[in-house]
Amino acid sequence: MCDYSLETYRTTPARTGATYESHRFPSSTVGFVDPADKETAVCMSCDTRLLIEKVPEFVREKLGIGEREEVVFVRLEEGPHRDGVRFSNGQEINLQRLGPGVKAYVIDALDGDRKIAGQEAAATA
Repeated sequence: MCDYSLETYRTTPARTGATYESHRFPSSTVGFVDPADKETAVCMSCDTRLLIEKVPEFVREKLGIGEREEVVFVRLEEGPHRDGVRFSNGQEINLQRLGPGVKAYVIDALDGDRKIAGQEAAATA
């Protein structure tokens, strides 16, 4: 899912094992990008698991979290920007407030890679 305000940009789905960073697009919307291609928004499914780091200090203090945290990508119900993350302590924040420059390693993009690999292995057995 990509925030509605990112629909005018080229997009690509998140991949398990990839590293992205949050980026402020010319529309002022914050979304994830591959650091080598800041023109393409990376869309993540709800429940994608991420390990994020370089969380700004003011966010860490407000939410009671560390600089490096495992989070789940979520769709928030309130506000104009719905893309967000949920921390293990239950706190949620939209990407706008998280800001640019946060690194995100995709633990599980729910992209079906494991299922497809498992099906291929079963088909060749």
